[in-house]
Amino acid sequence: MLTGDLKKVARRSWTVPQAFQYCERLARDHYENFPVASLMVPKEKRPHVYAIYSFARIADDYADEPGLTPAERIDSIAVWEEQLIDAYRGHAHHPVFVALQETVDHFEIPIELFQSLLKAFRSDVTTHRYETFEDVLEYCESSANPIGRLMLLLFNYRSETTMELSDSICTALQLTNFWQDVTVDLKKDRVYIPLDDIREFGYSEEELLGLRCSQAFKDLMCYQVERTEQMFQEGKPLLADVGRDLRMELKMTWKGGMRILRKIEQQDYDVLALRPSLSMLDKTAILFSSLAG
Repeated sequence: MLTGDLKKVARRSWTVPQAFQYCERLARDHYENFPVASLMVPKEKRPHVYAIYSFARIADDYADEPGLTPAERIDSIAVWEEQLIDAYRGHAHHPVFVALQETVDHFEIPIELFQSLLKAFRSDVTTHRYETFEDVLEYCESSANPIGRLMLLLFNYRSETTMELSDSICTALQLTNFWQDVTVDLKKDRVYIPLDDIREFGYSEEELLGLRCSQAFKDLMCYQVERTEQMFQEGKPLLADVGRDLRMELKMTWKGGMRILRKIEQQDYDVLALRPSLSMLDKTAILFSSLAG
């Protein structure tokens, strides 16, 4: 099911340049959540990054669009996937897919990476609790890891070793976002802290919903932060493996994730009272340390 503006844009004809411009406008409108297509990415790559982002942004909006039932959200994502399949068959109509078709043809991108993202967005609709850490990691395999692999393909890095290092960083980034956004997700009735960990540390879901920051909760979050940092470290060799065309953006992304973990530690793991975020000073420090590294 397409809604409002998306129906309108799908009805008109789009040239490839117009489609890329549409994706760029959409990405820039959401720039606070979109650091990937920064000035550190070579100019010729940015339109393709915008196209990939726009595909994911609209699908994500479908999963969270207000006023829709879960069934309507699932239907919307299904229609989006049908358009993806059509684009791979050479029949793109929506501007996102007109642009994306150009991107996937040029960089030989398999459809499965985009379908994995759609799987994650369906999970956002159907699954609001995760019993084990392995269940959370399985979600990350669909929600985060494809983004890293797509970026690598745009820069023609295709070895499986490189992809696996990227998976470690992307999973760590997704986990960091979960620990950063505990209260944000609670407002959507979503809990990404594994339920068996909650019980193991003597905490409870009821206390979490009540925003009770006990010592048990702090110990629980410390545990999550430590194993997330381990994943960042496992993926760190990728920063040296890629060329200058991608290294700077990747270093800033890696350092940004690690800085959020430090912020959580600095506030004694109380992410219920205050959402940890990067200040302008933090971002400046990340930039200069990445330049100097």
